[in-house]
Amino acid sequence: MFGSKRRNGTTDTLIGAGTEFNGLMKSEADVRIEGAYHGDIESKGSIVVGKGGVARSNITARDVTIAGKVYGDVHTLGKLIITATGQLHGNSQAAVLHVQEGGILNGSSRMDRGDSPGKAAPDHEQAGAALHPHPGGGIAIAGSGSKTKQAG
Repeated sequence: MFGSKRRNGTTDTLIGAGTEFNGLMKSEADVRIEGAYHGDIESKGSIVVGKGGVARSNITARDVTIAGKVYGDVHTLGKLIITATGQLHGNSQAAVLHVQEGGILNGSSRMDRGDSPGKAAPDHEQAGAALHPHPGGGIAIAGSGSKTKQAG
């Protein structure tokens, strides 16, 4: 995530531990939050809220990983991963949801197909979402017809 510049010239963003930031963030690249962030986040890349990070945000991104705390709604066309230390206090919408054992999801969850950006799957397809035990503990949830693989 933070090794080098991307081919298209974008650079990843880090909100480091001990840093507090307020405002609207729009990013073309990946974002990592290890400090405190208050405000909405929109990214075409991935968002990671680290173990010590706290985001009071509505987050829209390609993929989202939560190891810290998020207070707000999360919308992703790809994977939402809540690690064993992660907490999401808000609603989620994702193609794949993986909550590790110990992770917390306090809110509703909606499964949408990852191959239809901005378009929800019909209710009868969402009813076909499947729970898959994950070898490392927790569960992975994949929507019906999803071509993405479970997180692992």
